[in-house]
Amino acid sequence: MPRGIKTTIMILAAMVLAGLITVPGLRRAIQRTSRSPKTEEQERRDVMQVPISTPTDVNVQAQMYWISQASPSYLEATTINIPLSADPVERAKQLLNALIINAPAPERRTLPADATLLAFYIQPDGTGIADFSDELSSGMPSGILSEQLAVDSITQTLGANMKGIQQLKILIHGQEAESLAGHLDLSGLFAVAPPVLAGDSAEPSALTDVSPENSAAITGAQSAKPAAEAQTSSSPEKKSPN
Repeated sequence: MPRGIKTTIMILAAMVLAGLITVPGLRRAIQRTSRSPKTEEQERRDVMQVPISTPTDVNVQAQMYWISQASPSYLEATTINIPLSADPVERAKQLLNALIINAPAPERRTLPADATLLAFYIQPDGTGIADFSDELSSGMPSGILSEQLAVDSITQTLGANMKGIQQLKILIHGQEAESLAGHLDLSGLFAVAPPVLAGDSAEPSALTDVSPENSAAITGAQSAKPAAEAQTSSSPEKKSPN
């Protein structure tokens, strides 16, 4: 057989062999690319929200405050089982991460899905400082109700599951913001206390009304009380006739 034909046959055989080797790899590559890629939200969460684990973690029945299934104007306590640390700072981080990640349904979410907790600190006077990513503001539906629900879900979740935090300051990417999404003022501090349930005997699933009308009424009542007390204390004391 002429040498040229032999060479051609050898080249063809080598090409066939190479094809047999590479075809399975190509098939696997095609299968990988055909799968739906991770969204930016998932990638961000994989990087920023690595599960926090400490040596003192214990599985706890935690009360998380998300939007009520019955009414979007209310928060509802939902009990979930999560590991929580004995360290107050780490415990607060775990709770707020769970508030974002573990929402039972999209319609019950109070914080944007792509928001991340960047840092958390507790000052000696009991002030907690929660520093969130820009998405807490940019991803929040603008409106006083949605913004109030977001902040109340944070403070009530912290108050229901830990002690030592009396008030909360919320930062956006390390900076003080004027408002959350255009309405709720973030320049001040928010009280953190165990949620007050109706009659102090309600079950954990009781609802907390955070509608703008209710908030305004509570604020007005709180501001009116000191004024009334001041007026009473400043009134001259009547002397009984001799």
